[in-house]
Amino acid sequence: MARAPVGNVGGVGVNESVIDSALNIATKKLGELIRGNGSIAHFSCQSQMRARLSERLGKITPTMRFNPLILASFPKMAVFTPVSESDAHNLLSQYSLGEFLSLKGIAAGIENSNYFLRTTSAEYVLTIFEVLKAEQLPFYIELMHHLAERNIPVPKPQTRQDGSRIASLHNKPAAIVSKLPGSYVVSPTAAHCALTGATLAQAHLAAVDFPIHQKNLRGLAWWQETVPVVLPFLTGPARDLLTTSLAEQVTRAQSLDWKALPQGPSHCDLFRDNVLFAGTTDSPVLGGFIDFYFAGVDAWLFDVAVCINDWCIEHTTGRIIPELASAWLQAYSRVRPFSDQEHRLWPSMLRAAALRFWISRLYDFYLPRPAQTLKPHDPTHFERILSQRTLHPIQALPKES
Repeated sequence: MARAPVGNVGGVGVNESVIDSALNIATKKLGELIRGNGSIAHFSCQSQMRARLSERLGKITPTMRFNPLILASFPKMAVFTPVSESDAHNLLSQYSLGEFLSLKGIAAGIENSNYFLRTTSAEYVLTIFEVLKAEQLPFYIELMHHLAERNIPVPKPQTRQDGSRIASLHNKPAAIVSKLPGSYVVSPTAAHCALTGATLAQAHLAAVDFPIHQKNLRGLAWWQETVPVVLPFLTGPARDLLTTSLAEQVTRAQSLDWKALPQGPSHCDLFRDNVLFAGTTDSPVLGGFIDFYFAGVDAWLFDVAVCINDWCIEHTTGRIIPELASAWLQAYSRVRPFSDQEHRLWPSMLRAAALRFWISRLYDFYLPRPAQTLKPHDPTHFERILSQRTLHPIQALPKES
């Protein structure tokens, strides 16, 4: 992946033109969207913003920037808001979930604080939302409740005694959801893929009558807004791939096929670590889908493409493994057959899914979100996947027999 050339700032190479460009675009386009200490909007003057960008680029030289050892040096803990036993007792008094037994922080997640909460009635997960505001949560919380009521294995938000499902803790919105069994699988088999594909199709159909509409907030409009922010950090083939790929998606979005794609509430982030499995490797049992906080209304095919680009690939090359992809897609299509438009747009949608996560990883690396304390993911992973989907033939979707 080609990187922008560097000069020298404080003994570490950083190109001033890169900083100028990123600074100007970020100020104009994203200043109102980024909040909190350490974020661009937090700084009171451009000199401070320049220092932040210089520091972000300058701490890691281009040859080291995506070295796994360097990425591993970023902090990993993801519990930001401490919760005491007294806090938990007070929160539980608003529910009918039994008496408090224990509370344990979860070192996972990017922008929420999560705890395992055990009571005399069951085990739950307590989430404190560090970035999302209470008014932004109903779509996610109510979608999970809607799916759980229809027997889709997802965390079920618990209802408070006043009938609501969003609480407040330390002046931040919070929710208690059911704890699902199992853990995520690093190297899924065809059986894992088939279970996930069939269950996602069931979730799509179960959400058809969900009454709240919220578009995928990380969809095309966000890509168009964010690419100019990350583009100054790239040069050469990587820059060309990013711009041509975005142009393809803008054009495709205007087509009649695209506008006719089946759509509805979608997870939009169903990576392997957002699906839990119990059972054994040979006989897995799907525990459920978690982390719906990037969900939105989008083409269902996008949801499928996100999964294939993570579940069914060689992770060193990005190449699709045909056996895994076939198991995944055939299981999905047995529940919800693919439309003619989906068949025609499948290659482009795989590229769209790769592009979306390449953009977000570039952004998170160069301009990390305020609450993000986990190490950033390597953006070159999705650059490789996008290159694969651009340069090589793509296996067709299964057709009804």
